[in-house]
Amino acid sequence: MAKSSSDPRDPRVARTRRDVIQASAAILLEDGWGAATHAEVARRSGYSKATVYAHWPTPTDLMRDAIDRICEDSTPPSPSGNLREDLHTFLGRFALTLSERRYDQLMAGVIERAGRDEGARDLRNRLYETATNGIRDILAAHLPARDVVPSLAMLVGAVLVRVTYEGEAATPEFITDVVDRVLG
Repeated sequence: MAKSSSDPRDPRVARTRRDVIQASAAILLEDGWGAATHAEVARRSGYSKATVYAHWPTPTDLMRDAIDRICEDSTPPSPSGNLREDLHTFLGRFALTLSERRYDQLMAGVIERAGRDEGARDLRNRLYETATNGIRDILAAHLPARDVVPSLAMLVGAVLVRVTYEGEAATPEFITDVVDRVLG
């Protein structure tokens, strides 16, 4: 049986999907959701708008696959077993992701749409889970279950506010202070 031109097992379709998703993810991280239009994704990936629309009829469809790629590419470091050291490492990496990879623009676009679009709410949740899984796992290994979610919110929230709202670096000293206050 011959593969059709829309069959995802067809190497041409797989290549097209890979290229378009890669371009979409790059645009999201560099310029945010608003810049990731079908036209810009087509231009950046080298495929026609018709091809992009054929595979991803809505912007949310396109962003879902791009965010899946971003989440799949995110690999947390291995924990050492030392609670404070691990939190410092993971929060430092989270802060770096926020400041260097333009994750704040990506989150802003997702959060803006999440209030009116269920698909965007799912994407917001996926991004949050991916960004915080390592920290959540570390806390769960060391704290009572009832303390994990509030501690996670305080740690991640402090870094998020520092980097995205205040526009300041989450320095090692800042992260140490936050960790000490939360674990106090």
